[in-house]
Amino acid sequence: MAEAFDHGGGVRSVRVPIPDNPLGHTLVYVVDTDRGPVLVDTGWDDPTAWDALAAGLTACGTSVGEVAGVVVTHHHPDHHGLSGQVREVSGAWVAMHAADAAIVRRARETRSERWYAYMAAKLTAAGAPEEHVAPLRAARGRRTLPGLSPALPDREIVPGELLDLPGRRLRAIWTPGHTPGHVCLHLEEEHPAHLPGRGRLFSGDHLLPEITPHIGLYEDPDDATVTDPLGDYLDSLERVGRLAPAEVLPAHQHVFTDVSGRVRELLAHHEERLTGLLALLREPLTPWQLAERMEWNRPWSEIPYGSRNIAVSEAEAHLRRLVKLGRAEPVTGGEPVAYVAV
Repeated sequence: MAEAFDHGGGVRSVRVPIPDNPLGHTLVYVVDTDRGPVLVDTGWDDPTAWDALAAGLTACGTSVGEVAGVVVTHHHPDHHGLSGQVREVSGAWVAMHAADAAIVRRARETRSERWYAYMAAKLTAAGAPEEHVAPLRAARGRRTLPGLSPALPDREIVPGELLDLPGRRLRAIWTPGHTPGHVCLHLEEEHPAHLPGRGRLFSGDHLLPEITPHIGLYEDPDDATVTDPLGDYLDSLERVGRLAPAEVLPAHQHVFTDVSGRVRELLAHHEERLTGLLALLREPLTPWQLAERMEWNRPWSEIPYGSRNIAVSEAEAHLRRLVKLGRAEPVTGGEPVAYVAV
């Protein structure tokens, strides 16, 4: 049975499952326009997910073939995965922010050997033990990386501008942090139930009702720029809070209304986490050692291989924020580099 829900005002959502993932599903939004339905995200590239999307669109009174466009909040496969297939069936355009489009392009063009070598070098520099890095060195001969042939978008989402959705007012809000090109989409129309606030916000993964989004690193192997994704995320949160939408339509879980309260919770969470990391950094720690000691949703010993890489990326993002704030610094002269509280 298709899982579709009518949010009123020409906006519906379809629950598209994510295989073998505790998140369960992606909420794909269907926005009516004068040229046909436009999707906000599409879901994971998987046959079960495709069937759920197609059935959900039928339940919404339309079909994949009638889709006019796809607006991608960010490049992650549970959001962008089916975009190419939707485009093949319908001829729809696919739009994405330039920063995430660059990541998609890089993923498609970079040889797998280069990626494996880069990841091995990054993890070694972060202090990962050799037994963790060894599989990456052994994998260099593989020709492909799974899940790294996402569709290239054919339109660019320009922050601050209205998207080309005839009959609707949907404005792009750049909210980097979860990814460099993450966007929220502000539907600048009165709420259909006349809730107080300024329209509705499609928040992607930037603002979720009960989950704290992952903040990691997305870097070009050929670019030495030191980014501050956590700082970007916190700034983006405050911007969205000032927007004061009446309702948030996130990509996971459920819609919610108390935007300012949720923003305050997330800002407080990250400040508390940074304070906790400073306590750990009373002794010098590498990013890997810090990740081992941080609180996750399960003990470190139970975190699978790929998730450990994500955890180390998040630890390093928090370290960069502490260094930028002058609350931590690298210890000179050591390899791998360790960090200590100031």
